[in-house]
Amino acid sequence: MFPEAVTSFFRLRWRGAVPLDRLFWRDLVLVGTAISIASSVVALVLLGLKMPLALVLAMHFAPVPYNLFLTLAVWRTAEKSPGAKAWMMTLGASLWLILTVVV
Repeated sequence: MFPEAVTSFFRLRWRGAVPLDRLFWRDLVLVGTAISIASSVVALVLLGLKMPLALVLAMHFAPVPYNLFLTLAVWRTAEKSPGAKAWMMTLGASLWLILTVVV
């Protein structure tokens, strides 16, 4: 059951079957940001414990593929909803991705 739920989660978002508001605000902004912050905190702890830099960087950048997926899912879903709101969410997702990778 668990692998099917995960597959369904990604498939629905990639196909644009999740409402844009939910995808942007809940999945990207809330959950994606929380995962990125948690990963950065763990990376800082590892750095404080003088762990190898490669491990610290791997932990810090671990959420990047997921964040990239969410950003692309927002873009794909926004293409189906023309208007200023969809354009702003596309821009917001792009800026969010840059912010989560750099910070």
